[in-house]
Amino acid sequence: MLKIQVVNKGHQPLPAYATAMSAGMDLRANIDEPITLQPLERRLIGTGLHIALPEGYEAQVRPRSGLALKKGITVLNAPGTVDADYRGEIGVVLINLSQEPFVVNDGERIAQLVIARHEQADFEVVDVLDQTERGEGGYGHTGVK
Repeated sequence: MLKIQVVNKGHQPLPAYATAMSAGMDLRANIDEPITLQPLERRLIGTGLHIALPEGYEAQVRPRSGLALKKGITVLNAPGTVDADYRGEIGVVLINLSQEPFVVNDGERIAQLVIARHEQADFEVVDVLDQTERGEGGYGHTGVK
């Protein structure tokens, strides 16, 4: 298992996997008082967590499916990326896509954190790309059936 250094400047427990095969760990709001998100309002919600990821890894901040389905609450920049060299507090940009106000309470599970490997790329400029069966077929190119 990958070891990640963490400083918890908040008062919530550290994120943990809910099951043995979970990909994401729940992030909790670390706030002094409840925050009400009005319909279409977005806010940065702190978690109190600061991490040091190994080189070649990122942390992805993703929505929680239950909040999205039941309450219309999601992560605006999903997935948000925490780079390996970032040492600031992990924040969650929540948006209320419902038609009702939503109250974020201290300790509420507001997002998931997924740790993933990544590669860096070095672009090579060429005059033409190799041909594929798909070619330039974009959105919806395979139809609806």
